[in-house]
Amino acid sequence: MNITEVRIKLMNNRRDKLQAFCSVTIDDDFVIRDLKVIESSDGPFVAMPSRKLADKCPKCSAKNHLRAGYCNECGAKLQPDRTSRDSKGRAKIHVDIAHPINGKCREELQRAVLDAYKAELEKAGSADYVPQKYDDEAAPLPDAEDMKAPLLDAELEAPLNDVNYTPPGENKDNSFGDGIFT
Repeated sequence: MNITEVRIKLMNNRRDKLQAFCSVTIDDDFVIRDLKVIESSDGPFVAMPSRKLADKCPKCSAKNHLRAGYCNECGAKLQPDRTSRDSKGRAKIHVDIAHPINGKCREELQRAVLDAYKAELEKAGSADYVPQKYDDEAAPLPDAEDMKAPLLDAELEAPLNDVNYTPPGENKDNSFGDGIFT
């Protein structure tokens, strides 16, 4: 595995455990987004992208997060403890979307992300720091001039002073369907 790019987005609240979001590009071909750098008592570690687990309401079969007390759809009361537990007895409410299959891959990925994170922290300490572009930033909106629809040939050929001119797609007498088959 060749990690060709790591992008870091530092979080503003430095007292929170979540320190940064990351995206990793592998072999210039595959991107994994929403990795997280989380601060623990043992130092920072990389958490893989995940989603909340859900189950179905027994009454209406709508999906609900495992911590929900009531169904989001029908309002039925849900059983309070519907989660499975990990080896430490903690409720398992998230599952990884993507993750390394073996320890070597996990270590390589974690090392690359944490090295990039530490480098970004150093850059952030300088007065002229500009955060790197991250994947969640929206592309700039086009100018209003770019949003205008191009004129159709019929509109370009329309006489400017002709009061009898009817633009394409419009009907003078507003009879629905007139002119469709002619």
